[in-house]
Amino acid sequence: MSIVTEEIRIGGTVQGVGFRPTVYRLAKALGLRGEVRNDGRGVLIRVAGTRPTLDLFLGQLREECPPLANIETISRQPYGGECNFTDFIIAPSSSSSTIKTKIVPDAATCPTCKGEVFDPFTRWYRYPFTNCTHCGPRLSIIQKLPYDRFHTSMASFGLCPDCQGEYADPENRRFHAQPIACHVCGPKAWLERADGKPITAAMFSMLDDVDAVCTLLQKGEIVAIKGLGGFHLACDATNETAVQKLRSRKGRYHKPFALMARDIDIIAEYCRINERERELLQSPAAPIVLMETTGQKAVASSVAPGQNTLGFMLPYTPLHHLILKRMDRPIVLTSGNKTDEPQCIDNDTARDKLGGIADYFLLHDRAIVNRIDDSVVRAIASRPQILRRARGYAPAPINLPPGFEATPDILAMGGELKNTFCLIKDGQAILSQHLGDLENPIAFSAYQDTINLYLDLFEHNPVALAIDLHPEYLSSKLGKELAVANKLPCYYIQHHHAHIAACMAENGVALDAPPVLGIALDGLGYGEDGTIWGGEFLLASYRDFQRLATLKPVAMLGGTQAIYQPWRNTYAHLRAAFNWTELKQQYGDLELLAFLEKKPRQLLEGMMAKGINSPLASSCGRLFDGVAGALGICREACSYEGQAAMELEAIAARNILNNSEEDRGYPWDISNMVTVKEESCRGIENYLYCLELQQMWKALLDDLQQEVPIGAIAARFHQGLATSIVAMVDHLRQGMNVDRVALTGGVFQNRILLDLVSRKLTALGLTVLTHSLVPPNDGGLSLGQGAIAAARYISGER
Repeated sequence: MSIVTEEIRIGGTVQGVGFRPTVYRLAKALGLRGEVRNDGRGVLIRVAGTRPTLDLFLGQLREECPPLANIETISRQPYGGECNFTDFIIAPSSSSSTIKTKIVPDAATCPTCKGEVFDPFTRWYRYPFTNCTHCGPRLSIIQKLPYDRFHTSMASFGLCPDCQGEYADPENRRFHAQPIACHVCGPKAWLERADGKPITAAMFSMLDDVDAVCTLLQKGEIVAIKGLGGFHLACDATNETAVQKLRSRKGRYHKPFALMARDIDIIAEYCRINERERELLQSPAAPIVLMETTGQKAVASSVAPGQNTLGFMLPYTPLHHLILKRMDRPIVLTSGNKTDEPQCIDNDTARDKLGGIADYFLLHDRAIVNRIDDSVVRAIASRPQILRRARGYAPAPINLPPGFEATPDILAMGGELKNTFCLIKDGQAILSQHLGDLENPIAFSAYQDTINLYLDLFEHNPVALAIDLHPEYLSSKLGKELAVANKLPCYYIQHHHAHIAACMAENGVALDAPPVLGIALDGLGYGEDGTIWGGEFLLASYRDFQRLATLKPVAMLGGTQAIYQPWRNTYAHLRAAFNWTELKQQYGDLELLAFLEKKPRQLLEGMMAKGINSPLASSCGRLFDGVAGALGICREACSYEGQAAMELEAIAARNILNNSEEDRGYPWDISNMVTVKEESCRGIENYLYCLELQQMWKALLDDLQQEVPIGAIAARFHQGLATSIVAMVDHLRQGMNVDRVALTGGVFQNRILLDLVSRKLTALGLTVLTHSLVPPNDGGLSLGQGAIAAARYISGER
């Protein structure tokens, strides 16, 4: 059979992930001749062999693609150059073009490295920083491109002869693994006492300082551990005293703690694990996975108060594997910070900030360049839903839909809470890792530094910026400053339009596709009319939108205080539905009304009447808070945003699980609401459809009066809300050519609501779009901002 010579180009994430050694190994095994090299467009292969052998070669390449690689395109064409290949080699990278290596996310320890760490006959035995091209640190250690060792925090660690030999060997999986290290030449870990006193071997038996951490955790101590992208605080998750001590010292009184366990078998003793959840736990991303508890074994009650789920992750570095080797129960592994502050990333800051929380520190001398939190994911109907996109996922690019291929560089600044920013470049969206709440000065400083890093890493030169419409967001203010300083157009993007566009973009809705009906439910977002939105039905394309319907606006008594004091929402909602005399006559025997009577009602009534610090908001998040408050859930106060809604969901879930028949849902009404088009300045009335809550509240109060269990009431609220949403969709779509509905916003993190609405809409013959690549909350906002700005830029809007 005749020999042919082809030029094969591979596109995707194929540089810095062990791709060339894989090509080399497969080509040599098949007796092919040629070369493989990196160039500015990916990986270029020139190879000679029979056509069936070349077909087999490419088939094997797809099947045996390295775990961190992602083949997006393969193109083949005859090679017309010189064909005097005598062997197959890895050729030097092309000097004719700039190498644009994609930075892959930090990846969990691969099985081979883990095996070496526990094999006493390898030179990596018990080495806590073992890695190869299939695993290990990436974004957390890089300072700039190209991705070479001297541009990472490994620059200060010279390679020993053994590591240098593996680094240079194309047949070794550590070929060009930039963080390669061993006991001889790499970073070191050590244990310190928080009080500064010396540690002696007599204190506890231990193989080494890392192993000693396990003993300390078993004794009930709190240990601050320097990990991959930041510090964590750890304690025994089954020790109530230790967990309570951690909560008290950290000032985190109710928010659930993340857990880590040695293996799947231990997690299975505490949680139900389905196949999708198992895949997520064992993936290279190794996120925290939220799973339902089994009741077979229980962690300390203070780990996740008021919840029926636990967030578990598996060890994702050799350091974690070594700590947990002897630990046959879960540990708490929560971010190493004081409440509301970003995670500590350097040793001195950790000693200062965490010294009053931890009893011991496990430190190491590899610098963390970029702070990266643990990602949080849950599986809904076998699909992942990312709640926090960080380690393991960022900064992997997201391919934009058809029509966005020629989009110029655009920088989208994101929101104020759960911030990420987004680079639009070459038909892709590159989201930053989760950066937290920008109200914190340290987080805002890190936000600015990370933007500059990404602009450099990805050679991104923005021609436009996109910001949230809210004038007081720090991200918006910074975006406007950058636009003015660089004389660039700045696109102001409505919050809920951005949520819907993010859902459209990750689901591949083409740029010029017909509009979708988007349902955006969240806490709050700045509306185009200057009011607070949060329960919106929008007919949306990427370029624009039309607001069709909303939840009935209700006062947020006390403004932001209403976010953390659910009773304020309860009172405002009840007063929006009834007058107080009517409530007293019908429901005066309820404990709820007795509670509200003790509040400063005259002051509250005056605030609402005069519109003082009580803005109207169509917020679905505040509705959940109001219902939770009515049921006595976190009524007086929440210690973190969304606590009341999460506990309400958990109570409803337990009721639904324990009752085979679905509870009837509370009734809602659809009505018209008159608004004024502010932009017209002529008082032209505009009619919006509105979901009225009066019937829902009457039914709920009746159930309280009949002493119906609060679990059943919570379930009926969820059922009724889902039914009313679907009824509104069915009402709106009459006469419109709409067949796709996008569900987005932080409220759709509620598993019950998302499942109910999705199933009911599907039963109507509609295609339902949900999130799986970016969070439905504000962590996905920047993707939508970028897509909208790109669409407007392409259409000529400046």
